[in-house]
Amino acid sequence: MIRIVSLLLVGLLLSCDEDVLPKPNSFLRLEYEKATYKSFDDKEYPFSFQYSKDAKVIEKKKYWLDIYYPNLNATLVLSYMHVKGNLMFLLKDAEKLTFKHMIKADDIQAVPYENTQSKVYGKIFEVYGNAATQIQFHATDSVSNFMTGALYFYAKPNYDSIMPAVHYLKKDIVRLMETIEWKKEEYF
Repeated sequence: MIRIVSLLLVGLLLSCDEDVLPKPNSFLRLEYEKATYKSFDDKEYPFSFQYSKDAKVIEKKKYWLDIYYPNLNATLVLSYMHVKGNLMFLLKDAEKLTFKHMIKADDIQAVPYENTQSKVYGKIFEVYGNAATQIQFHATDSVSNFMTGALYFYAKPNYDSIMPAVHYLKKDIVRLMETIEWKKEEYF
C-alpha cells in the first residue's frame, strides 16, 4: 500500500511540467464612439468653439459655461474674462490654480498651444494622479480675451479608473481650443 501511494505521488510530481499561477486580474476595456462636434456660437458671447454632440452646454453666469458629459459623469468648466491690461495676472492666476493640485498629483505636464491665424495662444495642463481635476487649460488672444477650462468628474478621483475617459475628453478639449474664435469687442 505504501509503495502504491509513493508511486502515485512520484508520478504526480513528475507529471507537472508547468508552474501553477493564479489567474491575473482582468481590466475593464472601455471603448468610446468617435466624437462628432457641433458649434457653440451664441451671439451673446464674445467667443465661439466646437464641442462634442454628446455634451450639453449649461450657462452658469455671464460668459461662463459648463460643458456636461452625462455619459461620462464629467463637466468641463469654462470661465471667460475680458483682458483689461491684466493679462499677466490672469495667466499667473490660472497656472496657480493648476499647480494647487500638486498636493495630490504625481505630475503635471504642460503643453503650449498656438494658432497665430485664429490668434489663440495658451497651454493645456494634464494632471497625473488622484487630483480633483485631470485637465486644465487657458487660452487668450493676448489682447482682449481670456478663457480657462477645468475638467471635473463626479466621482472619487482615482486616476487609474478614469484615465480612459480623461484621454477621450482630452481630444474634445484640444478640439475646443483649436476651434476657438474670438468675436469683435462689441461685447465689452
